[in-house]
Amino acid sequence: MFKYVKQLTSLVAMVAVLFTFTTETMAAKKSKTLKNTQKKGFVRCGVSQGLPGFSNADAAGNWTGVDVDVCRAVAAAVLGDANKVKFTPLSAKERFTALTSGEIDILSRNTTWTLSRDADIGLTFVGVNFYDGQGFMVRKDSGITSTSQFKNGISACTNIGTTTELNMRDFFNSKGISYEPVAFEKADEVVAAYDSGRCDTYTTDKSGLAAQRTKMTNPDDHVVLPETISKEPLGPVVRQGDAVWEDIVRWSLNVMIEAEEYGINSANADMMKTSENPQIKRLVGSEGELGAAFGLDNDWSLRIIKQVGNYGESYKRNIADTGILPDRGPNQIWTKGGLLYVPPAR
Repeated sequence: MFKYVKQLTSLVAMVAVLFTFTTETMAAKKSKTLKNTQKKGFVRCGVSQGLPGFSNADAAGNWTGVDVDVCRAVAAAVLGDANKVKFTPLSAKERFTALTSGEIDILSRNTTWTLSRDADIGLTFVGVNFYDGQGFMVRKDSGITSTSQFKNGISACTNIGTTTELNMRDFFNSKGISYEPVAFEKADEVVAAYDSGRCDTYTTDKSGLAAQRTKMTNPDDHVVLPETISKEPLGPVVRQGDAVWEDIVRWSLNVMIEAEEYGINSANADMMKTSENPQIKRLVGSEGELGAAFGLDNDWSLRIIKQVGNYGESYKRNIADTGILPDRGPNQIWTKGGLLYVPPAR
């Protein structure tokens, strides 16, 4: 009798463990951020204060850029409409506070993924949407064609509270060059200071230099030097503590990248439903139930592709066609020699 009681007790314990696991798994699929976003009816997205090609507003307040498109992709996935986004322009100094305090739910603002930021208890990087590196811009009439020509006492304009500021310090110290930092909180203040002649060089990510050069009084009077002094993997960031929301943002970006790899774009996405390729069928929602993993319907990824486009479309629209960086370089998909490579959607 004792033997059967012991077996029954073990069985009950196993059922209890299974019930607990199932309950915890179901609970894990619930997202407070997703619920609040759907209740509000818009995605709260933190962006730059104006960086052409990445996040920039026109005179009518319409935001465009590859960083903007990440948030638009999330809105298409969770709300059905890529336009349902509230953009909050943030300086580099205030961006992380805005995220951890709950003012925004996605930070998509040319932000570098670093160890110290990744280890921050309040932040989670969910991917890379632009591979970059820091450089320097100078006036053509300075005669400088390389950083090897920098001299002691050079003044350098940059932003406060950025990896740019730290990389600049490391660079000049490693070269034994004394320098004068001229730092500002707002990007436009840095551009204005350099353009007015307050500093000899302007340093930030090379994509930022190419973009900000377009704002100069005479863009052709300035040149970006060839040297790259750092690695700057830029990508969206979310608050820690909501694993499902983290996955939604991560996979919204991944869908755009993988759609380009498989030749799916905003124009042909619906037609791709009849493809014989299972991977394509999963991306356009005609096979599998991938949306259920996030608490979404099965057309979430199809909406991203149709309303925002694949990564290549976003890059072309915002960066290549605007003349900022026509050559994608490392921001090409891996099958074409670039670094963009994401896990399969399956």
